Amino acid sequence: MRLYAIGDIHGQLDLLKDAHERIFRDGGRDAVIAHVGDLIDRGPDSRGVVEYLSLGRKAGRPWIVMRGNHDRFLPNFLHRPNWIDPGLSSFQHWIDHPGLGADATLASYGVDTDLPRDRLHAEAVRAVPAAHAEFLSSLPLWYLHPRALVVHAGIRPGVDLQDQIELDLVWIRKGFLESTADHGPLIVHGHTAIRAATHYGNRLNIDGGAAYGRPLCAVVIEEGGVNLLTDEGRLPLLPQAIDTEQ
Repeated sequence: MRLYAIGDIHGQLDLLKDAHERIFRDGGRDAVIAHVGDLIDRGPDSRGVVEYLSLGRKAGRPWIVMRGNHDRFLPNFLHRPNWIDPGLSSFQHWIDHPGLGADATLASYGVDTDLPRDRLHAEAVRAVPAAHAEFLSSLPLWYLHPRALVVHAGIRPGVDLQDQIELDLVWIRKGFLESTADHGPLIVHGHTAIRAATHYGNRLNIDGGAAYGRPLCAVVIEEGGVNLLTDEGRLPLLPQAIDTEQ
């Protein structure tokens, strides 16, 4: 069974639709597509991305959408305005962190981000549809397909899938990126932005940096190997050695 996967979206609705079109041309409109998460933040249309994917799911599209670390920020802010994600090494609030992209997400919902914190929260609660917050907070943490295990950030090597914790699945880098272990299934992930989708043998990183103006990666994984989907067609992604210094 063929699996398609799309990297970190970060509010880039136009890029997401383009990636879907590349997949539809390759595998038809009923293709099974896994999205590795980070739907929101940084890009211009987080609201549009959430609406598009949630409506697609409701319409019965075979789309699987993982929960990324960024997908935790908005629903938690709405329900617990002082919450700080324990995965952040800076211990800064989503609203205050200059690189997380909260302003772009809230602006996509029509929220004035110059408001004081208490008014900002009240306005966000009013502006963000409850269904959007529920969609983000209910996204699964992993998806096991016959061809791969899809997660947002990665896994803790040597830990059974059922025993993996959410903080690792959405935040992990150290301990996973440098691992050369055979994890069993190919791990398809994003979270760590690189220049282009790269196959490392035991894992496949498909966060090509759409949040930073680079393309949104779409790949196909099947018995014959892994291919990046481009406007010109398929581009084989061959396994390469893991850089243990990253």
